[in-house]
Amino acid sequence: MTVARRLLGQRLVHVVGGIRCAGIVVETEAYLGAEDKAAHSFNARRTPRTETMFADGGTAYVFLNYGIHRLLNVVVAEAGEPQAVLLRALEPDEGLDAMKARRPQARRDEDLCSGPGKLGAAMGIELAHDGTDLVTSPTLFFERLRSRCVPAAKIVTGPRIGVEYAGAWARKPLRFYLRGNRHVSRA
Repeated sequence: MTVARRLLGQRLVHVVGGIRCAGIVVETEAYLGAEDKAAHSFNARRTPRTETMFADGGTAYVFLNYGIHRLLNVVVAEAGEPQAVLLRALEPDEGLDAMKARRPQARRDEDLCSGPGKLGAAMGIELAHDGTDLVTSPTLFFERLRSRCVPAAKIVTGPRIGVEYAGAWARKPLRFYLRGNRHVSRA
């Protein structure tokens, strides 16, 4: 949960074909590993799809959702501890023309990255990015904009979205977003 909060206010950057696209992280969701019924790694399940969740922290875990959306997660624990943070929304601030070309259905800038599938599409995230080291990669990485966490008073905490099958785990307060930010996903 700590990393899910600390990512808020930092900038995700993806350079594609020499064009830099970036946005401020405004919404995240934490997935707590083998005991978390909403996590792909529940019961320490290791499959070709989930193997990246067991990598070192700082690794990108990208998977296909509903067969169409490429969702970007950040592995956040030591190797063997399958915990990750889903990036749910960004406030885009660089490369908007490229993002709009990838998401022509977005009517406003607020619609470009206001959900994990939209974020993946606008930022040009592909399944090939699964396993990328977000610390050393020159093309997909975070820029630290804040040395301190966003103050707790500016963060809303609530249940995760779209994981109702996980019962009580779906209702745990593991979704974090910036209060009043118009780029946050619509639940």
